[in-house]
Parts: sequence; structure tokens; C-alpha cells
Amino acid sequence: MPETGEPRRIRVPRRGPRPHRSRAERSAETRARILAAVTDSIAEVGLARSTAAQIARRAGVTWGAVQHHFGDKEELLAASLEDGFARFARRFDDLAGESSSLERRAAAFVDRAWEHFSSPVYRANFEILLGTVREMRSDRTDRIPGQMLAAVDSLWTRIFPDSRLSSEHRHALERYVIAVLSGLASQVMLQGSSPRVLPGLELELLKGTLARELATSG
Repeated sequence: MPETGEPRRIRVPRRGPRPHRSRAERSAETRARILAAVTDSIAEVGLARSTAAQIARRAGVTWGAVQHHFGDKEELLAASLEDGFARFARRFDDLAGESSSLERRAAAFVDRAWEHFSSPVYRANFEILLGTVREMRSDRTDRIPGQMLAAVDSLWTRIFPDSRLSSEHRHALERYVIAVLSGLASQVMLQGSSPRVLPGLELELLKGTLARELATSG
């Protein structure tokens, strides 16, 4: 067909109506947006400057909407901690039932765990724990460490079901791994937003220690 010199018209497909979202879906999206705003705010300006108004503004909602979903700020920060624990656990979903060697699973566990400990989510949770745990009601204060260890222990038994460690040895090893990872995360945080030294060798040492201990009995 000969060229006419006229520009071709591009037909833009019409957008169909947006899919209807249920009330529960909208509520879940709002909750997720508020929790993300908590993490972003603390990571950027710190816990002290993450006011109720600051968090609500970042989430694009009113403080009344935040209260509707979470109650007061204390409950919101506690929910942020619980969300952080859940995010940590989801990193290991595909490792449960993995049939590779203990050494490979230990390495994968450390790698996935470090992804969490070096993330803004962990940094926000760390600030919340340091800054507010003493001010929270005693029942919630007592629950937080237990929730953390219970989550790790549940993951451990699913990822390393073939380990023959006693429960006492297993719990000690779990606490050791978490202590090392949190210590390394603290060192990185102290270096600022552009850390000069990342803990590559330290993580390799942790992988070797974990694999060796998991292979022992007792």
C-alpha cells in the first residue's frame, strides 16, 4: 500500500473496569501500607522522629485510620515487630522439606537470615525493640522474646529435621546464630548508609559452625 504521508493512528485499548476488591482485601492493603510506612519512616528518620503524624502521612491515611486498624502507637509498633517476624519466617518457605545436605541447608539458612538482618525491616525492628520494649506493658514485653525464639525454633525443626541435637543444644545453637547475626547487623549499622566492610568471612565462619554443630549428636 502506498504511503500517504499521514501519521498512523495507534489504537489504545480501552481499560476495563478495575476488579472489585472486597472490604477485607482493602483492609489488608491498608494495614500493609501502614506497616510499610512504619519501616520506611524509622529507616529514614529514626524511631524518635517517626511520629504518629509522620507515619500516617507516609501511609497516605489519617491517624484515625491507623487507630482503627491498630489502636494506639504502642500497638502499631508491636504489630510492626510481629510483621517483621513473619517476613523473616517467609524467607525460608522453600527450604522446609529440602533434601540437600546439612551443609548446604546450613549455608542457605545463614544466607536467607542475613538478608533479613541486613534489611530495613530488621533495622526498624531493632530500633523499636531498643526504644520501646521497656515502655510496653509487661504482658507484651514478655511475649516478644518468646515469639522470636519460637519462630526460629519452628523454622529450625522444619529445615533441619534430620539433626539429632537435644532440645537444649538446639536452643543454644539457635540463640548463638541469632546473636551472631544481630551483632554483625549492628556493626554494619554503625558504619552508616554506605558500609565499608561487609561480613563475608564472618558469615562463612557461621555457616561452617552451624553445619558442624548440626551434624553432632547430643
